[in-house]
Amino acid sequence: MHAGSNHLVNRGSPASQHQQPAPLPKDTLGCTSSQLQRDQSIGASGIRIHRKSMDVQQSHQVETEACARGVLVGISMRDGHRRRILDGRRAACHSFDKGSVYIRDFSDRYRADIQRPFDFVLLEISQASLDQAMEERPGKRAGDLARIAGDRDDVLFHLAAALTPSLAHPASASTLFVEQLGVVVTGHLVETYGGAATTAPRTNRILSRSHEARAKEMLRSKMDGSISIADIADSCGLSRSYFIHAFRETTGLTPHQWLIAQRLAHARALLADFEMPLADVAAACGFADQSHFTRVFSQHAGAPPGVWRRRMRIESQV
Repeated sequence: MHAGSNHLVNRGSPASQHQQPAPLPKDTLGCTSSQLQRDQSIGASGIRIHRKSMDVQQSHQVETEACARGVLVGISMRDGHRRRILDGRRAACHSFDKGSVYIRDFSDRYRADIQRPFDFVLLEISQASLDQAMEERPGKRAGDLARIAGDRDDVLFHLAAALTPSLAHPASASTLFVEQLGVVVTGHLVETYGGAATTAPRTNRILSRSHEARAKEMLRSKMDGSISIADIADSCGLSRSYFIHAFRETTGLTPHQWLIAQRLAHARALLADFEMPLADVAAACGFADQSHFTRVFSQHAGAPPGVWRRRMRIESQV
C-alpha cells in the first residue's frame, strides 16, 4: 500500500504538469529567430544592415528593451504588411507597403504585434554615426530624428534595394560599398527627418588634382574594396559626405563604381592571357572568388568572362 502511494506522489504535482513552455529565443532586434524565413546581416563603420522576412501568416511579437544603440530604420520591401505598435497603454496599427519606412530610437522600449508577412531591410545606426552625419551636414545642426511609422520614402527604398545583393552574398560584400551607402543613408536621414532644412547654398564640389590622385591611389591599393571611405576622406582633409559627392562630381562615378571599373579593366587585360585560370583572374582583380567575378563581369559586360574570353580568342584568330 505504501509503495503504491509513493508511486502516485512521484508522478508530479499539478503545477509541474501545467508548466508553460520556455519562450523561443529572440535575436538582437527582438524577432523570434526560428520564425524568420530570411535572416541576413552585414556591417561596416557604425552601421549594421539586416534583411529579415517572414513569408507565412502567423503570430509574431517583436520586443526590445530601452538601450543606447542609436536608431533603427526599417524599409519595407513588399506590400501588405501590418503591425500593431504598443506604447505604454496605447496601441496604434500601421500599414506598410513597398517603400514604407519606420524610424524608432533604441532609447525607447519597443513592442509590436506583427499581423502580416513582412520583408524588411533594417538599418541599425549607432548614435556616433548619426552625430557624425549631423556634424558633416552644412547649415544649421539637425536635432533628433523624427519617429515615423508607415511613411513612404523612395530614396531609402532604392538605397535598401541596392544593398540587397550584398546581404544575399555577404562574403563578397565590399566594405567600401557598404560604408559608402551608409554615409548616404545617414545623410538622407539627417536631412529629411532631423528637423532642420539646409541653409548653406549648394555649390559644385570638385576634388583638387592632388586629392583626386591620392584618392585613386588609395582605392587601387585595395582592389577588393576593403578600404574605408573615412580613411580616404581623412587623407584629403574632407568629410566623408563631401568626399563622396566631390569624387562623383570629379569623375562621374562614386568611389565604389570607379573601383569596379578599374577591376573590370584589369580583368579584361588579364583575360587576354588565354591560359590564365579564371579563378586567378578573379583573385588578381580583388573579387572574393570566381563566382563573384562571374556575377559582376556578366552584369557589366553582358556575358560571363569565359564566354567573353572565347570570343576574344576567335577574333584574334581571324
